[in-house]
Amino acid sequence: MSAADKRGARNVAPARVRRTAARGQAATVEAQIRAFVANYAPGVARDLRAARRRLRALFPRGYELVYDNYNALAIGYASSERASDAIVSIAAYPNWVTLFFLYGKPLADPHGLLQGSGSRVRSIRLAPLARLDEAPVRALLARALAPYAAALRAAPALRTIIKSVSARQRPRRPAAAARKSIRHA
Repeated sequence: MSAADKRGARNVAPARVRRTAARGQAATVEAQIRAFVANYAPGVARDLRAARRRLRALFPRGYELVYDNYNALAIGYASSERASDAIVSIAAYPNWVTLFFLYGKPLADPHGLLQGSGSRVRSIRLAPLARLDEAPVRALLARALAPYAAALRAAPALRTIIKSVSARQRPRRPAAAARKSIRHA
């Protein structure tokens, strides 16, 4: 395989992987997601599964877009299959899970929870995961979803799509030295 072929194949999901969870394919998609999550340390995997359950409850309609990327496993929630329509996402890193507000810059944040300085995206590290259930975070989620309420109501029942799986990925578990420092912190 040439270098150009490798570059082109790196971020494109094979036809067998890129599937919408519908008409009997949900089990295959869920099995793939379970395999992605299993690459993480047990605590991060547990937090990711719990965060995903909570966000799926907020999105009874729309699309759950899954990206097993180079840096992280990211799961976005959108009113369509297009990544540009994603409103919020969660991403698992070796030591924690982060909640991203993809249009977070203009959100009113009276408690100063949102982090980031980019032109659009803001985030909250879910360490501990219980932060997701705090009233200020729930209020941010409600404010983030409000402009998209009509589009979400018009969307089909929540469908999960594996959008891409990167051939090369950073380790999903912390290195031994990092694990020691985390335990002692």
